[in-house]
Amino acid sequence: MELKFKRDVLLTALQTVAGVVPSRTPKDILKNTKLVIDAGAATLMGTDAEIGMRYEISEVETGSTGEVLLPTQRLIAILREVTSDEVVLDASENMLEISAGHSKFKLPVEDPREFPDVNSFDAEQCYVVSGHSLRQAIKRVAFAADDESTRYALGGIYMEISPTQLILAATDSRRLAVMEVQAGVRGDVTETVSVVLPRKAMTLIERSIEGDESEILIAPSENEVLVKSGSSTIFTRLVEGRFPNFRDVLPSETPNKVEIIAGPFHNLVRQSQIVTSDESRGVDFVFTKGLVTLISQAADIGNSKVELPVGYEGEDVAIMFDPRFVAEFLRVLEAETSVELGLTGGEDPAVFRCGEEYKYVIMPLARETA
Repeated sequence: MELKFKRDVLLTALQTVAGVVPSRTPKDILKNTKLVIDAGAATLMGTDAEIGMRYEISEVETGSTGEVLLPTQRLIAILREVTSDEVVLDASENMLEISAGHSKFKLPVEDPREFPDVNSFDAEQCYVVSGHSLRQAIKRVAFAADDESTRYALGGIYMEISPTQLILAATDSRRLAVMEVQAGVRGDVTETVSVVLPRKAMTLIERSIEGDESEILIAPSENEVLVKSGSSTIFTRLVEGRFPNFRDVLPSETPNKVEIIAGPFHNLVRQSQIVTSDESRGVDFVFTKGLVTLISQAADIGNSKVELPVGYEGEDVAIMFDPRFVAEFLRVLEAETSVELGLTGGEDPAVFRCGEEYKYVIMPLARETA
């Protein structure tokens, strides 16, 4: 089976699928990417057994049909280093030959029949979200998911989708990010579906979005979700466990409101982080009329006091945050983004709002343990 690809096209496709290929697994065969040739088109498949991806490559020259397992990381390394614009793959039963200009490689390959299949997207009824909206929503919530919690659902991202709206939410119990975007449907879809997806799957979906004008198709079912994004189809099993009712966490009213611009405030927060430690991670955010002051102090490191004029006319409020949680939120915004910070008091949750569609809640630190 002989195939000719543009080097950059094959490299892009492999790097995309490599996002799902595990670097460590008891099943070594999963470290490969499966290449299937049928009717003059090429399909790459990768999976870690819980999440899978298919990637369609239309730019291939071949008169062959068949399948072969590609050693993912080694082939990516070859494609990065060779300088030829074209690459020829010649696959036999147990050997893959790669020719690129004056460079030739021979790599042993495993039996493609042992590789698990990855579902294709064939749903006629599904939800539709714009590429720009979905990419932004994933970026704005994924960082708040929990990497370490034994409550498995907190490690995933909650998705609630209806014929008119998509809501994503993530929390680690100390902060909560919620983003709402418009949605549509194809076919006769009327119900609202709620699922929890692995953060790894959501990251793959974000990376697969090929342009702001693209349409992303989402087909959830009882135990899995399929997402069609341009050349990519992503399959993922759902996260087990119950996601908390995030609507109960969102403060209904915050009497003190601060108008800030993301870029300057992010710079202020980064300055305050310099004089913190694992033992003294808290920073006092002190809001007075027209001014915010960030005060930090850590034993054996020193102390800092940084200030920024802000739009604030409410009562004086001092609240202690972990500055990492504030910085991670500000990092996903454009520097010129206008943000409203809602405060009740020094011991109450604070909520950052970007319009009505994006909310980020942070729990304050207790001073005696901060």
